[in-house]
Formats: sequence, structure tokens, C-alpha cells
Amino acid sequence: MQFVTSRSEALNKLNKFVESDISNYNSKRNFDFGVANRSNVSCLSPYITHRLINEYETAKLVLKKYPFQKVDKFIQEIFWRVYWKGWLELRPKVWTDFIEDLKTIKEDENYLKAVNGETKVECFNDWVKELKNYNYLHNHTRMLFASIWIFTLGLPWQKGAEFFMKHLFDGDAASNTLSWRWVAGIQTKGKNYLAQSWNISKFTNNKYNNVKLNETALPIIDKREYKISPFQISKSEEINEHIIVFENEMHIDFFDLKKYNKIYFVLLDNKNRSLKLSPKVIDYKKAVIKSQFNEYQFKAELLDENGLTNFIKNSKKFDAIYPSIGENFSFLKRLIKNNDLDINFVTRKEDEFCWKFSNKGYFNFKSNIPIILSTFKLN
Repeated sequence: MQFVTSRSEALNKLNKFVESDISNYNSKRNFDFGVANRSNVSCLSPYITHRLINEYETAKLVLKKYPFQKVDKFIQEIFWRVYWKGWLELRPKVWTDFIEDLKTIKEDENYLKAVNGETKVECFNDWVKELKNYNYLHNHTRMLFASIWIFTLGLPWQKGAEFFMKHLFDGDAASNTLSWRWVAGIQTKGKNYLAQSWNISKFTNNKYNNVKLNETALPIIDKREYKISPFQISKSEEINEHIIVFENEMHIDFFDLKKYNKIYFVLLDNKNRSLKLSPKVIDYKKAVIKSQFNEYQFKAELLDENGLTNFIKNSKKFDAIYPSIGENFSFLKRLIKNNDLDINFVTRKEDEFCWKFSNKGYFNFKSNIPIILSTFKLN
């Protein structure tokens, strides 16, 4: 399984899926047929995570060819990502608490056996190897993996979410953190997701049978409550000379960057990350940035840690494409605090419009998808 790194290649992957494979999605999307056969799912998530392609253009392209009723499951899955981002934007303390929790959790022998694929659960061990080798897992398999991690192996969900972020090409702060919380039973309090042997057997096409699991575990208890915080960032209609772009907002054609004198592409190294990434994930992100940098190299610059330090010494005021709650935004907040910076954030109007529907559960959000599609002429 090979993942591409440029926008043009990602668009080709999207078009191929729409033309050839989407017909299998509704009925077969939950089956994991293995690395050699992913025709029942899109495998577009690494490109959408880095926004080489974005959720809205993906939905528009699909709905240009098919009526909503025929592809509703795929459209809903695409908007799950938007919903999760909005949910976290309105409750940013969930992210900071997750990062703080990790600082207090020790890595014991059971944890080391899990991350090395040396448990007594064969399918789990195979999925660990697959994750490390291919930096991707089928979505249904991720749910089963997380459930086994939490309820059969008895490991903290936070360490599982960290492990996924370390190895996934499509690791996303919102989707990953909140999905692990959902499996644990703390996202929707009292409702956990339990992997069951019959489920694994059916959806791996009988590759794994009679898996011994804890199928009666109770949800994890977390009494912390999170109130909604209005989405507020520093925004202005007036632009500055320079703009900073992080690797998770690579569809920069969407923004009118011609008006900037300089575009600075930034990729955080592990020294500046709370969640350390594997070398393969760092290299993938570097390749993604380089592909976009090549499109704008006449006015663009790649910044490492030293280059960014020198930049902010000379420029206290600049624009940044808003990177959403996660590592990149946490890094910018530290920069603002320590250097008295004035950063003007640039956002997508689609994101801000959609995020206001993330104030409740997904079913409420889902009921507003027709409004979103109509507002932005996506159907």
C-alpha cells in the first residue's frame, strides 16, 4: 500500500475511487479484506488529514456523479471528520487534558508487549505490525484495536491514542483523540464499544476466529465535564506581509496567497511535539510539504526550528492558516505567549459554518448536512 504526497496525485486517487470503487462502499465498507484489497474503502484519509484534498471538494466531486441517497454513508463519513474537528474546537480543554494525562501514565510491561505486538491476541498483534509497516489501518479495525487495547489488555486509552498518532499517516488530533474516547465510553458517557469475536470473524472474512476477548467490560469512568467554549481566534480582514502554513493545511490554493510577499511552510520536529511521531510519519509529512512548496517556491520558504526562531525575531506580526486544535496550534500559542506575537489567523468559511453544528452529538450534525451541502453548493 503506497500513499502519495502531492495534491495532483491525491486528486487522481479521489477520482479513481469515485469512478470505480465507491459502489462497494455502502455495503462493504466495514469489511477489512487486508492490505492487498482496499477497494471497498477510499484510503483518502491521509490526504484529507493534510488537506491535500479537503472534505468539501471531496463531497462535491462525489455528489456531482451520484445522488445523495446512493452515497449517503460515504458523505456522512466524510463529515464525521468535520464534526470531530468542530467538537474539539468548542471544547479545547479535552485536548490539553489528554496531553496532561499522558505525562502521568507509566509504560509498564503490558504496554510494551502491546506496542510490540506480543500479546495473546493474534489479530491485535497482526494489526500492530500492519500499523507500523503501512502507517494505516482500516477504520473498523481501528475500533476493534482500540477496544481490545482498553478492555481486553486493560491499557489506558490515552496511550493507545498516542500510539496511533505516532504511526498513522492520517493521524488527526480531533478524529483520533475523540474516537478513542468514544470506544472507551467517555465521549458518549456510559456507552463503550466492545469488540466481539463474531464481529472480528465476520468483518475480517473469517481470517480470525474464536478470539478470546473481554466482551462484558464496563465503560471507563471519567467524571470530567467539558463546557462549550465559543470559537474565538484573532482574525482581521487586513492581511500582513507573510503567512505561515503547517502540514495539515496543504490545499493552499483555496486561500488567496498571491497577496503575500512570502509563504513560510513549517513542520514541527519531535522536540516541539507532545506526541512524538515515528520517522516514517515525519518523512511523509516532509514529502507532503515539499510537494506544495515546489508549487510556490518562487515566494516560499521551508522553515526548521532555527529558521522559525529567526523569523519571529524579525517579524512580530504575521498571518497563519488556522491549523485547528492540536500540536500545531498548541505550538503557536506557546510562541505567542513567549514572544509577544500578533498572529492573524486565516480560516475556511466552510469550517466555521460547520463547526457551529458540533455543539451537540453527531446525529444533530448529520441532520444539518443538507444545509451545509446547499449553503456551499456542494450538491
